[in-house]
Amino acid sequence: MVFETLLPNGWVHYLLGGLLIGAGTAIIYLSTGIIAGASTFFESTLSYVSSKSRFQQFRFRSSRDWRVVFTLGIVLGGAVYGLTFGEFGWTTEVQWWRLLVGGLLVGVGTRLGKGCTSGHGVCGVGSLSETSLLNVATFVGVAVGTAQIVAALGVTP
Repeated sequence: MVFETLLPNGWVHYLLGGLLIGAGTAIIYLSTGIIAGASTFFESTLSYVSSKSRFQQFRFRSSRDWRVVFTLGIVLGGAVYGLTFGEFGWTTEVQWWRLLVGGLLVGVGTRLGKGCTSGHGVCGVGSLSETSLLNVATFVGVAVGTAQIVAALGVTP
């Protein structure tokens, strides 16, 4: 009963997704020595359009081309999955402005936490980084606390 509640669509696609994410991050790290965090991908992409010295660092400029291809692969991979299995489209009832505010807060959080959930959660925890373990515990704790507060206030999408 608990299994069906937690994974109502089965477990195989979650396993496949995890294996693909793990393989992708391992390939990137082994071939470049760079941790595959999405917030760094965003910063390196900004090096194309921003003249600010922060975004013009060598580490961003030297890797930005493959990072853009990798990021496009994530988006296109999701689109191909959706089109292949017919699970494509907008699936939330949350208002656009709440998504925007949430996205901005996530962006601020990635800067404060020196990285995002993909960098810390997938790569950092996998390498037993103390900083990443602490950050992931903070991410999860704040998310659970926020969800409880929102539910207690009766906020709906």
